[in-house]
Amino acid sequence: MINNTSSGKWDRLNAKNLDSQFKNEIMTGLNCSLFESEAILNTVHQVYGDYFKYSDSLQPGKTNFVVISIENSPARKLTDAIKKTVTLTLDDGKNDLTVREKGGVIAMRRHRLQRICNEAFIQGGLLTVEDIANRIFCCGERTLVRDIKYFKDKGIMLPLRSTIKDMGRTLSHRKLIVEKWLNGYEYSEIIRTTNHSIDAINNYISKFKQVVALSLEKYDTNTIAFLTKISGPLVKTYVQMWQELYALPHRKSEIESLVLKKNKTYKKT
Repeated sequence: MINNTSSGKWDRLNAKNLDSQFKNEIMTGLNCSLFESEAILNTVHQVYGDYFKYSDSLQPGKTNFVVISIENSPARKLTDAIKKTVTLTLDDGKNDLTVREKGGVIAMRRHRLQRICNEAFIQGGLLTVEDIANRIFCCGERTLVRDIKYFKDKGIMLPLRSTIKDMGRTLSHRKLIVEKWLNGYEYSEIIRTTNHSIDAINNYISKFKQVVALSLEKYDTNTIAFLTKISGPLVKTYVQMWQELYALPHRKSEIESLVLKKNKTYKKT
């Protein structure tokens, strides 16, 4: 979730001002028009956005991983495919240990599998079975195939390169989860009715709230994608969902309060 108590968190949102400075430098130094400077800025976001960090190092248990971009066609060869760097949580500390304690090694592997697949997907990338088996989990590919079938039998489609043809269903799940939350459902109810993990649901809703709060502040798509570390198309999807889906008053105020708290933080600093 957005950290509204830290002025540092919201200070980072001032990165938009750096965009203005960058465009001014381009227009002055290269004698470019505003349109040309904005085109250059958009290219910088697209190419280097994955490498911009808010901190000097990754949090414990996380790693950067190069995956296939979701923008690639399913028919495109892997060797020719566009790549994307995403941040994956390989070890979530106490949460993973709790799953291991209750369900054993298989339950923890499946818990981690679902998490990293969703993390890559929400950042605009797709993992492959080969990647996970040989480079991340160091297990057999057949083991992962059984895990994928386990989720599929429960009505959960993991967003992988091999299941990209079913991505529409995955997006429908995301919309369903957000819609239930907007209509007042609590996490426990959403888990029971959608068969998604608490991590996946929290990820969807937290990112949705961040995107909407930033869009209400009139940040553009590229800047929101950069700040929230998700893909531009997903930002547009979330904004469209906010505009089209019905939300209970207290859910609306919950999101709108993020903007108000941020403005109060600025006044205090």
